[in-house]
Amino acid sequence: MSIKVNILLVDGQPGKLLSYEAILSQLGENLIKAHSANEALECLLKNDVAVVVIDVCMPELDGFELADMISRHRRFQKTAIIFISGMHMTDMDRLKGYEHGAVDYISVPIIPELLRAKVRVFVELHRKARELEIIDSDMRQLSNRLVTVQDEERRRLARELHDGLGQELTAAKMIVDGIRAAESREKVEEASKLIQDALQQVRTISHLLHPPLLDELGLEAALRWYLEGLAKRSGIKTSLEIQPPHLSRFTPELENAVYRIVQEALTNVFRHSGAREARVELAQTNGQLTISVRDDGKGIPKRLTEFKPGSVGVGIGGMRQRVSELGGKLKLENANPGTLVQVVIPNTSAKMGEQVASEISTEAPGKPPMRC
Repeated sequence: MSIKVNILLVDGQPGKLLSYEAILSQLGENLIKAHSANEALECLLKNDVAVVVIDVCMPELDGFELADMISRHRRFQKTAIIFISGMHMTDMDRLKGYEHGAVDYISVPIIPELLRAKVRVFVELHRKARELEIIDSDMRQLSNRLVTVQDEERRRLARELHDGLGQELTAAKMIVDGIRAAESREKVEEASKLIQDALQQVRTISHLLHPPLLDELGLEAALRWYLEGLAKRSGIKTSLEIQPPHLSRFTPELENAVYRIVQEALTNVFRHSGAREARVELAQTNGQLTISVRDDGKGIPKRLTEFKPGSVGVGIGGMRQRVSELGGKLKLENANPGTLVQVVIPNTSAKMGEQVASEISTEAPGKPPMRC
């Protein structure tokens, strides 16, 4: 079903407004009438308007002045304006109208079919733009939901690995360690060693999926644990700098997103950069949170720094999605040497995190109007 759009008709003479209404009613859209410039501006502020049909000659403000005011407003810069004029329009008059934001002219006497055709073009353009906005909004919501589900699944898998398989392996190791038969001692020790290695792998996988430190002690503790483990596994020297030295707790959603962004950035360092060192910096200043991950590796292609289509993989795509959800900005650039990944997030969630912590600590266990 098509979305009905609003068409604003502006003229100081009620008779003309009625004639415009009769001509354009066949389009089946919402027609809004205004008898003056001030009334027109009020209508625009209250409604999403696709096309404005304005009489050039009006009392108080003329059509040119009204069009200029409309086009200068940031919200209405893309609103189509059609002038209706009963005077002879020279090329200079038309140029003046275009400079004030007009997109087309209709001369009096009005040919109904011509007015309808011109208005219909801009109505359809506006309708398609609105439909694309709705689709884009739906896609963003779906993408956000997918990231949330992914995080919830990681948390569930981490818990099941730790509480299920991990405990069973622990019990098996205790039984094997309890066997004291001399003839099987060597095999028992080998089996015990294999079980111990499996336990360690389960623990590592569980923590990488969702580190319990993130929930228990917060972002800083989880990042320090991750960097220490990455340094041991990869041989890359890592460091973490935080300003101010002790960050306040954020909302769980923000802490999880920042942790995943840093994790993905460092995973790329390990896989692709050939770096020997990597440095992570978190800075909370001027009402925003800045996350920087810098390495001394070989750098990245220019097409990747520009996010050109086809160059961005799943990892960086996931980072961009998380940053977008938080209203932030992601930047990739060559640091000569190495690569800099920088994320800037409006720090609106810090107070929310404090509020959530405070609450936890105190708890006991239709159609648009036809007229303005």
